[in-house]
Amino acid sequence: MPSQKALVRRPGPRLAEGLVTHVERTVVDVDLAAEQWEAYTEALRTHGWETVEVDPADDCPDSVFVEDAVVVFRNVALITRPGAETRRAETPGVEEAVARLGCSVNWIWDPGTLDGGDVLKVGDTIYVGRSGRTNAAGVQQLRAVFEPLGARVVAVPVSKVLHLKSAVTALPDGTVIGHEPLVDTPSLFPRFLAVPEESGAHVVLLGGGKVLMAASAPKTAELLADLGHEPVVVDIGEFEKLEGCVTCLSVRLRELYA
Repeated sequence: MPSQKALVRRPGPRLAEGLVTHVERTVVDVDLAAEQWEAYTEALRTHGWETVEVDPADDCPDSVFVEDAVVVFRNVALITRPGAETRRAETPGVEEAVARLGCSVNWIWDPGTLDGGDVLKVGDTIYVGRSGRTNAAGVQQLRAVFEPLGARVVAVPVSKVLHLKSAVTALPDGTVIGHEPLVDTPSLFPRFLAVPEESGAHVVLLGGGKVLMAASAPKTAELLADLGHEPVVVDIGEFEKLEGCVTCLSVRLRELYA
């Protein structure tokens, strides 16, 4: 049977020092963030996901955003080379975790840079954001790893937000959703649905029509419910202060086999 495992990593004591690029820095309550992380991981488990903790990286303020360190397609893991040099120490622990789960491991090499937050998978199509954190060489290297496995890789310009998945994610039927003022080129997506809130653009597919999303997007939750989806709402407000969203806090592994 296909897996339902989710890689997660606890927030460290230096979380409040995390990088911010497109937002003003505000004070992060590290204790509250830890509580929100616990509630987030509990929501995953409640809806059928086995959480697998990556070893903590307490010296890396942004390490809780585990998605940026690896991209997984089928059973192949691509260890990233984050665009922010200060984040590159996050990847070894993630590499160990995916190797223990039986993934075949590949790597992004210099001069390539790639953040996992720039990668959106919709079926066999992989959209890759060409952002401030992911460069052309990184896109080319991802294409070289995943196209032989049957993926179709589409590069997407990202200039208004940190990562591609800061702007868009996808619903279970493959419709891409985004807050239109922050999406560079909506026409690149075959089906695009505009949502009324920035954080409403971020959903994690839990299965069975359920979508995990942030409490800061109540209008979008109402819209998605009207369309027949089932929002599962979590408060991640402390992580949003660091440009984080529900997708950043886990890596969902759906195609690993025992």
